[in-house]
Amino acid sequence: MTKYSVAVVGATGMVGQKMAQVLEERQFPYKELKMLASARSAGSKVKVGNREYVVEELKPEAFKGVDFAFFSAGGDISEQYAPEAVKHGAVVVDNSSAFRLNDDVPLVVPEVNPDAAREHKGIIANPNCSTIQMVVALKPLHQEAGIERVVVSTYQAVSGSGKEAMDELETQSRAYLDGKEIKAEYIPHKGAARNYQIAFNLVPQLDAFGEEGYSKEELKMIKETRKIMGLPDMRITATTVRAPIFNGHSESVNVEFARDISPERAREILEEFPGIVVQDDPANLIYPMPIDADGRNEVFVGRIRRDFSVERGLSMWVVSDNLRKGAATNSIQIAELLV
Repeated sequence: MTKYSVAVVGATGMVGQKMAQVLEERQFPYKELKMLASARSAGSKVKVGNREYVVEELKPEAFKGVDFAFFSAGGDISEQYAPEAVKHGAVVVDNSSAFRLNDDVPLVVPEVNPDAAREHKGIIANPNCSTIQMVVALKPLHQEAGIERVVVSTYQAVSGSGKEAMDELETQSRAYLDGKEIKAEYIPHKGAARNYQIAFNLVPQLDAFGEEGYSKEELKMIKETRKIMGLPDMRITATTVRAPIFNGHSESVNVEFARDISPERAREILEEFPGIVVQDDPANLIYPMPIDADGRNEVFVGRIRRDFSVERGLSMWVVSDNLRKGAATNSIQIAELLV
C-alpha cells in the first residue's frame, strides 16, 4: 500500500488535534506526520496514538515532500499558506471558510458529492460544520422526492467557538450556581461589541451579521448547501443559535418536497444511507441528542414526522459531533476519496 506524508496545520487547536486523532483511528496510510502551528507553539509536544510529536513552526518550506495538508488554523492562515503547500505538491483539505465558495475549489461531503473531490486544483474545501450534517440527511431525501424548500434552525455547541468558549461555559456555569459574578468574553465571538452569558442561555448569533440581517453562519449554511447539492436556486433559510452545550450540534430541519414522501419511507432510506444513524422511536422516547453523538462520526436523525402545514413536508431533528463529522472526520474522509 502506498503511504503518504501528511501535515496538520493548526496542530495545537481542538480541530487540529482531532484531525490527528481521526487519522490514527481510521488508519489513514501515512508514513510521516508533521504537526504545524505558529512560532509560539513550535517546540511543544502533542500526542497522537502512542507517539509524541514535536510541533514545528508553520513555514512554506515545511510542506516540502508533503502529500496531504489538513488545515484548521483560520481563514487568514489558509489564504497565506494553502497556496504554498500546493506549490510544494501537496493536496490541501482546508477547514476554514477561505475557499468554500470559490468556483474552482470543490466543497465536499463524501457521502453527498464525492466526485467533486477529484476535480480539485490543489485545494479542497471542507464545509461548515452545521452544513455538513444537514446535507448528509438531505441527500437521500432529495434523491427520493426532490427538495423544494428547506427551513433550518440550529442549536450549536460552544466547541464550535473553540477551547476558550468551552472553558467559559464551565466557568460561567459554576459562577451562576455559586451566585457569583458572571464574566463573558467569547460569545457571540471574541472582540464583539457585546459579549453575552452562554451558561443557561441561548444566543441567536454565530459570527458577525451580514446581508439582510443574516449572520455569516446562516449565510454559510445557505450558500454552501446550494453548492454541495448542486442546487443553485434551492429555497433555503437558516437561523443559527449558540446553545449552552459543550459539544455536538443539533438542527431542526423542515423540508418541502416536489413529490410526496411518508415518514416511514424517509426512515427507510435514511437508514440505508451511509454515515447516518436513525434514532426515531417516540413511543419509547428515543431520539438523537448531542450527548449521544459526542465522540461519534455519524449523523444522527430522528423526530421524523409530517409537516401538516404544507402539502408535501417533513420535519426532522439532526445531530452530529461538530468536531468530528463537522470538521476532522469529514476532512480525513475527503483525503480517503483520493487515496
